[in-house]
Amino acid sequence: MRWPRPGRRPAPRARHGASPAAPHVLALIPAHNEAERIAASIAALHRQERPPHRIVVVADNCTDGTAETARADRATVIASQNNRHKKAGALNQALDQLLAALDDTDMVLVQDADTTLGPAFLASAIAAMDATVGAVGGIFYGERGGGLLGALQRIEFHRYAREIARREYRADVLTGTATLFRVATLREVRQARRKGLIGGGTSYYSLASLTEDDEITKAVRTLGYRTVSPPGCGVVTEVMTSLPNLWHQRLRWQRGALENLRDYGWTRVTAPYIIRQGFMGLSVLFLALYLVFTGWMLARGKPEFTPFWLAVGLLFVVEKVVTAHGAGWKSQLLAGTLAVELAYDVFQHAVYIRSLWDMTRGREEHWRAT
Repeated sequence: MRWPRPGRRPAPRARHGASPAAPHVLALIPAHNEAERIAASIAALHRQERPPHRIVVVADNCTDGTAETARADRATVIASQNNRHKKAGALNQALDQLLAALDDTDMVLVQDADTTLGPAFLASAIAAMDATVGAVGGIFYGERGGGLLGALQRIEFHRYAREIARREYRADVLTGTATLFRVATLREVRQARRKGLIGGGTSYYSLASLTEDDEITKAVRTLGYRTVSPPGCGVVTEVMTSLPNLWHQRLRWQRGALENLRDYGWTRVTAPYIIRQGFMGLSVLFLALYLVFTGWMLARGKPEFTPFWLAVGLLFVVEKVVTAHGAGWKSQLLAGTLAVELAYDVFQHAVYIRSLWDMTRGREEHWRAT
């Protein structure tokens, strides 16, 4: 696969005597009370075709056995100190400690503690790194379970994976589930923040953003690097099992994305994101009009289902079923019912409207662990 190249960048400084094909890889896992999941995440790293040279778990204000479990699984553990900035703060503290011993050509994998990497992840991500790529993000899929809500999220994630492939594996978001950074890129991000070229504080990750992964994507791309999610970089991550948790997760994602666009403004990098948010607003409007019109037609007691509209509806159902391929035949049956997914779309639209409303009113939104 060949990705478009917006322009060559100079190659980072290499470790003395090291081979460019074999960079030193540090895996970094921020974790807050993840004793039940951290072992699976670390085990998946040990099973990599190209395992990381070191695994470090950042125990962030943990009150359970996260640290003990991580040490038992051959990971180094460092504890955050007086961190009040959640995941971004914990990562900044760890990177401040660890990057001093790394060269520009070395790499840092940042992954969530509730995520397991496919065995080819690191090998595929390293292979995708050329001088124009600053970071490689994962392609995430939902774990099993979660009932109807879990099934809907798995369908959604599979469709997003198809969209990444359709875009020739361009990563519009360096997902927090798992992303491999070149050390040189992280250093450039921090330097750009300190010079005021981009906002978000003076460290690697922005402390001002609700969605640090979305913000650092824009930072990396603003510096002129490409971000990609190539085949082989699949990960399996947690799904929300309750509607309140899903609501708060998606509200944070949507609100964070909107605020990041507001803070960066209209640029060559942000323009496609802003246009996409505009289309999302149009889809909210059109769905609302469709539901109002359908309700009005049914209330009249004279629904008019012409062959043309029946054909359009059938095509819509087929599209839903086909794009759910890969999530399993049960998910495809669920997609074919249309009504359940329509309700899920309304839920997503409600998140969008609430995010816009809260941002317009200046209401403060907090990072909430789920």
